[in-house]
Amino acid sequence: MADSIGYYLESVFSLKDKVILFTGAAGGIGAAVCKAYAKAGAKLAICDIDERGLASLEQEIRSDAPDAPADKVMAFRLDLTDIVSIEACVNSVVDVYGRVDVLFNCAGINKREGILDVEESTYDRIMQINLKGLYFISQEVAKHMRKAGHGNIINMASHNSVGMLGGCSVYGATKSAVTALTRSMAVEWAKFGIRANAIAPGHILTPLTAVTWEHPTRGDYLRDRIAMRRPGQPEEIIGTALLLASDASSYMSGMMIHIDGGCLAGGAPWDFDTKYS
Repeated sequence: MADSIGYYLESVFSLKDKVILFTGAAGGIGAAVCKAYAKAGAKLAICDIDERGLASLEQEIRSDAPDAPADKVMAFRLDLTDIVSIEACVNSVVDVYGRVDVLFNCAGINKREGILDVEESTYDRIMQINLKGLYFISQEVAKHMRKAGHGNIINMASHNSVGMLGGCSVYGATKSAVTALTRSMAVEWAKFGIRANAIAPGHILTPLTAVTWEHPTRGDYLRDRIAMRRPGQPEEIIGTALLLASDASSYMSGMMIHIDGGCLAGGAPWDFDTKYS
């Protein structure tokens, strides 16, 4: 029985030999998903501007599968603010693997400050990485997917795609645009056998967000707005990431899936009459 269950789940969710180009791989969520993808059988082209972080992630994945072939995971430097770097990265990945089956656009940055405080240089950098870079690497990869007759794009959206916090205006604008762009990809590229979906994480605890959760007022503010009253962990993104990268989601396109602990649903309820506590 156990073997039959395992065989069935593998037949539905396996990523065996799928070539996945993953941007922002060295980040907290990116690294967690990449390690899961490797264990599910994928061949990973991990891409980031953080070469030290990439080297560490590559070594960690290889240590879990020491007998795996060299192309099990390979690191590629990627600067999403530079079109030349984008083209060079995609071409290098295709030269090594021959194709890209899945593009996971996970790279993104933020700087928390009020609308009146944002300088043009900050605005431009967040827009360049979160939106422009995502746009043009998707365009570059889609050219190869079109020739292959199939492809799968997963974009990292955010709770800020639909619900805002103070001090996240530029970030929220980019993530709202990413959700619209995901729908555009789904509509325009379906005829090429390409589908596109987005994941919208809620408030996830990573090294970059720890300062928010440890803040004397912001941590409580967030807990009050999350039904589960806790931050999510990067590993809690994995299930949805596996679904979208696998053939289990073959009829899904243009969708955004929220993983937010019940934040969008309404958060922690007010006091109400009940005999159950």
